[in-house]
Amino acid sequence: MVENYDWISALIGGVLIGLSASLLLLFKGKIFGVTGIMAGAFFGSGSDRSWRIANIIGLLSGAWFVHLVAPQYFAYEFKGPLWMMIVAGLLVGFGTRLGSGCTSGHGICGLPRLSIRSLVAVCTFMSTGAITVYLFRDILHLS
Repeated sequence: MVENYDWISALIGGVLIGLSASLLLLFKGKIFGVTGIMAGAFFGSGSDRSWRIANIIGLLSGAWFVHLVAPQYFAYEFKGPLWMMIVAGLLVGFGTRLGSGCTSGHGICGLPRLSIRSLVAVCTFMSTGAITVYLFRDILHLS
């Protein structure tokens, strides 16, 4: 269970993410899909690259600011072996490519637009995550 759950912080974070996604769609006509933004920042072309880099800088500096004012939100310690973290990261990257997007693109931007593809993707993300947690925590006892 989550010991330090703070619903007010979660609500504020959700509102800020939704606002950011809405403003990006309104002013740039772009979807707030972080993996697409990252890919375009590294492999995109000239003028399209600048807003993507600014977005990444904003994400990183926002996290840095929260770490300065509320470091308790970063107090998580991964207790598994390093290889497990590497494999997990590779699987997330593979799934993101396979699903043609990530949770921010499909969940935050696709669902409000009533995208069936996003609904299928989010259901797949969530069920795969729940099964993985159950398998690793309750079956393999690797918490």
